[in-house]
Amino acid sequence: MSALEIGRPKRRLVPGLGFVVILLVILFAAGGYFVIPRFEWHKPQIKITPDSDTIGLSPLEISVTEQGTGLKSFTATLTSGGTEYPLVSEEYDQPVMQKKFPVALSAKLTGLKEGPAVLRVTARDRSLWRFFRGNQSVVQKNVTIDITPPTLELMADDRYVNFGGVGMIVYKPSPDTITTGIKIGNYFFPGHKNQIKAHPDHYIAFFAHPYNVAENDKASLIATDKAGNTREMRLVYELKNVKYKKSTLAISDEFIQSKVAPLLHDVGARQGSPKDIFIKVNKDLRKENEEKIKSITEKTTPSVLWHDAFSQLTNSKVEANFADARTYTYKDEAIDNAYHLGYDLSVTKHFPAEAANSGVIAFVGDLGIYGNTVIIDHGLGLFTLYSHLSSIDVKVGEPIKQRQVIGKTGETGLAAGDHLHFGVYLHGVPILPVEWWDQKWINDNIQPKLEGTAEAAAEPKESKTSPKPTRKRRR
Repeated sequence: MSALEIGRPKRRLVPGLGFVVILLVILFAAGGYFVIPRFEWHKPQIKITPDSDTIGLSPLEISVTEQGTGLKSFTATLTSGGTEYPLVSEEYDQPVMQKKFPVALSAKLTGLKEGPAVLRVTARDRSLWRFFRGNQSVVQKNVTIDITPPTLELMADDRYVNFGGVGMIVYKPSPDTITTGIKIGNYFFPGHKNQIKAHPDHYIAFFAHPYNVAENDKASLIATDKAGNTREMRLVYELKNVKYKKSTLAISDEFIQSKVAPLLHDVGARQGSPKDIFIKVNKDLRKENEEKIKSITEKTTPSVLWHDAFSQLTNSKVEANFADARTYTYKDEAIDNAYHLGYDLSVTKHFPAEAANSGVIAFVGDLGIYGNTVIIDHGLGLFTLYSHLSSIDVKVGEPIKQRQVIGKTGETGLAAGDHLHFGVYLHGVPILPVEWWDQKWINDNIQPKLEGTAEAAAEPKESKTSPKPTRKRRR
């Protein structure tokens, strides 16, 4: 024993001391595990849609996203003329990680005057950060209150529209309009400005009453401003030629094997009964092809590229009409149906296919059931389609003159014989071709409006939801 050890009291171990120390360490770690996250410092994220500096009668959505402890409270206010108007105020007993607040400003803005205002949105989470007050996000925007919808003045309209055909109007929206056009059903046809030389502030709009829209649905002219305020004017016209033909086409095993099955590029998809193969092509591939046509014919040159009436294929005979309702039968069983969205024109085998009017080539290529196809853009949303071609002599972007040969007729795609499938489309919607062949229809319904010499023939009906009467048409 060393001298240093002499006289030093002996250490005594306290029973269980090690266990207590370990327990304290565990408790401290557990407390940190559960408590430290309560001190997170991530602020709630606030998003306002639409992100505009103008507020109107259109709905406003405020969304808040929390990544930590969850939301504790949320408020949104609008201050104008020294008065604060509450829009939303909520507190949460339980953590909320995400919340969307649709704000109906039309109800909240009562009593407010148009002009400058301040929109303030505040969100606080449940964190213990900032001395237990939590993280707070504030979005404050200087905005302008605008609750007056645009005005609409109808200059020229259409009294009669063919079912599946086209009408045309001339109108003048107020200068604050940013989006305008005609809606019917689920379709929208945009208006076009600067098309009439004498009246550059006037708009023209071609619209269709599509073949698949109910007779009692009518088109409405709309105009929307930056604040989302919308004016709506119902158009008054008589719908003509409502009925379309019905036909039945018998499908044979030979036709399915030689024409239908080869359209399925996936060899595995060709497995199955002849009936299943036909339905897959006639339904699924047809839908895919029509969506492709729609995407092509929704992008257009912003000016008129055509002149006078469109040309029907020289010496051609009409074999099938627009919007014929076809029922397909296989071994005397009705297995599918579809609408025929064009005219089938036949002359002789491999007859030169001509452009119906001047324009620009928008598409060239194979298009499934339509076979080799050319699509021509004639401007302002108007297109013509030429299908089942045996050969093509043009390329995309090439300017085309009326009656210029673009290829030769054939039986590619789902054609049962050599012919030209001719279609007309307006902003992606298939429309009745025959009226575009009629010079008198062009002279009576289109040309005077393009020249600015037509007037409105009927008083429009305003939507009951419109908050302010429209101006009357000019005389």
